[in-house]
Amino acid sequence: MKVLILEDAAAAVARAAGLVSATVISRPEIVLGLATGGTMLPLYADLRRRHAEGSLSFAGVTTFNLDEYVGLAPAHPGSYHTYMREALFDHVDIDPARTHLPRGDAADPRAEAQRYEQAITDRGGIDLQLLGIGRNGHIGFNEPTSSLGSRTRIKTLTIETREANRRYFTEGEEVPRYALSMGIGTIMEARACLLLATGSTKAEACARMIEGAIGAACPATALQMHPRVTAVLDREAAAALELKDYYDHVHPEGGDTVFD
Repeated sequence: MKVLILEDAAAAVARAAGLVSATVISRPEIVLGLATGGTMLPLYADLRRRHAEGSLSFAGVTTFNLDEYVGLAPAHPGSYHTYMREALFDHVDIDPARTHLPRGDAADPRAEAQRYEQAITDRGGIDLQLLGIGRNGHIGFNEPTSSLGSRTRIKTLTIETREANRRYFTEGEEVPRYALSMGIGTIMEARACLLLATGSTKAEACARMIEGAIGAACPATALQMHPRVTAVLDREAAAALELKDYYDHVHPEGGDTVFD
């Protein structure tokens, strides 16, 4: 795992956005796996800026999002369909027909999970998967004890995850209990992964992900077995890493080596 430690959140976001931008520019018809949540909002804002300045086009890009809440229609304000439209899709030149998210309002969520998994396979798989990490180590909505070989399916969300996402719903509205999520096995089949984490609340999860024992108690530890993972962290998110001096030595200020 390549660990890039930046001085602050703004620098980490800029570094991650630069990596995404460079990848899209070099491969205009790339298949991107997209993530949601608060960490991703400034990253998408940076990508919007690059597009507005004329340096980045999404015209040939295909996207697959990690997850969606069961029971929410695409037009629901709290859905990830809405999140992606507002955060990125409505502001860049991407073809809406090339953007894919699970349908949370599908009549048969289990069948929808299978359909979505097959759609990823039919498109040839994901070239670059963006990831955040939850405080409990979840990636996508793969909560602790998720099978490390799991595929897209229905997941029951923890109370902690639901509370963390409450801010995206109106007062008094119940946060959904279930989500459709790519499985860890699905994520691991991406050709490359890019994880962004900022802030002290993610420090313990990042330490477990990068340096801890591999196991379902911290689903993100599965990324240790992936051959091409880049973790971009700010100093606060990296604070609990035991080997951060080494990571700084290998990639000073989160930069590249002569072999990157």
